[in-house]
Amino acid sequence: MILPVRGTCMALAFFLGIGAAGCAEVAPWQRGNLAKPQMALEPYPLQSSFRGHIYGSREAASGVSASEGGGCGCY
Repeated sequence: MILPVRGTCMALAFFLGIGAAGCAEVAPWQRGNLAKPQMALEPYPLQSSFRGHIYGSREAASGVSASEGGGCGCY
């Protein structure tokens, strides 16, 4: 009974260690490169918002931006 708990704790510690190893400090001269639009998670936010609206209106459900959808394509 103790073995599965110990194995789970060891696996959790391993993955937390791997995750913490991915963190690094960014030097001041590197911040300019990270601030470029190409480095954003969503490089074209207006286009993705529009696509989310179109998808939501076609599916007759709430869209990505939590707007009401009706299937008619209305805003």
